[in-house]
Amino acid sequence: MPPELPDLNRIAVLGATGSIGTSCLDVIAAHGSRLKAVALTAHRSWEVLAAQCHQHKPHFAVISDPSVRASIGGNAFPSGTEVRFGPEGLEEIASHPEIDTVVCGIVGAAGLRGAWAAVESGKRVAIANKETLVVAGPLVMHLAAKTGACLIPVDSEHSAIFQGLQAGRRRDLKRIVLTASGGPFRGWSKERQEREVTVERALAHPTWQMGPKITVDSATMMNKSLEVIEARWLFDLEIEQIAVTIHPQSIVHSFVEFLDGSVLAQLSPPDMKLPIQYALTYPERWSGTSPTMNWTQPCQLEFLPADFDAFPALKLGFEVAKQGGTCGAVLNAANEVAVGRFLEGKLKFTEIAQACRDILIGHNFDASPTLTDLLRLDGWARQEMQQWKSLQSI
Repeated sequence: MPPELPDLNRIAVLGATGSIGTSCLDVIAAHGSRLKAVALTAHRSWEVLAAQCHQHKPHFAVISDPSVRASIGGNAFPSGTEVRFGPEGLEEIASHPEIDTVVCGIVGAAGLRGAWAAVESGKRVAIANKETLVVAGPLVMHLAAKTGACLIPVDSEHSAIFQGLQAGRRRDLKRIVLTASGGPFRGWSKERQEREVTVERALAHPTWQMGPKITVDSATMMNKSLEVIEARWLFDLEIEQIAVTIHPQSIVHSFVEFLDGSVLAQLSPPDMKLPIQYALTYPERWSGTSPTMNWTQPCQLEFLPADFDAFPALKLGFEVAKQGGTCGAVLNAANEVAVGRFLEGKLKFTEIAQACRDILIGHNFDASPTLTDLLRLDGWARQEMQQWKSLQSI
């Protein structure tokens, strides 16, 4: 049975100034009688965080980068908000007794610390940070089973799978199919990508408005690769039970297929507020704030096979999900640095997946790592990626 929803769901939004965080605050504001933002966090964007605090009046605000403390004026935050500094503040807030639900919206492996604390404390965890499960999926799910934490996905694809699974018995599941928009380079060959991709083109996603890191990941299809790994652990699947299809309209957010051949899909216009709200209100459904489908207008839905040759990052996801162990942590860390180097003009677009594969091959694989092992390899992979050079450029 799903946990009962409290009369007032007290929420901590980790990464409040990002795209997930701001959408989450829109949902909270729309349901102010039943949802309350009790804690908001940011890394360095204290001006935006301060404005959010004046609007939502949380009890706590956390700025994880303490170096900006001297820049903040004494009256920047409202008097009723206690401001904390440093990464340890994320853990304190995520495990605080005044919090019912923790929204994990911090991009990258940096979000693992707060997510782990929330799971360890047995909270309802709205997991928008896919890297948490990519890096430490088996450890996180084992911890959740131990503490009673309820993990509810916020990613539109994983939310669609989560919703679809409510319609049947888990033992009757055949497979899941994750949909992908294909990004701005859908249909492009690898050779065309090498010739024509620029940073500006990679950041021009056709359907979703996201931060630069996730947008580049969508362009390489590494984002879908990470979602394959996340789904493997979140839904306890074999790799053969996961497939990917290209769906340019981004209306069908994913499929669940049962043994009898029935396929259930979740459809809605592309807007993150819907899966965010479902994660906050599950198992209930409330009036939504997102756009809805207009069935009086013509609508065409396309589904195309994924091109693993043109987008080798996607193939990496299936390989890493199958092997498990330390591979997820290494892939995630290497990719984060590779994307940063691409955005800085120091790495070619097509070199991102190539470099990640090289780092994966070069690491000391461990099938049953501890969290300490994973964090150590995270640092190792980042350092290796900073030094990586293509053999073609040597």
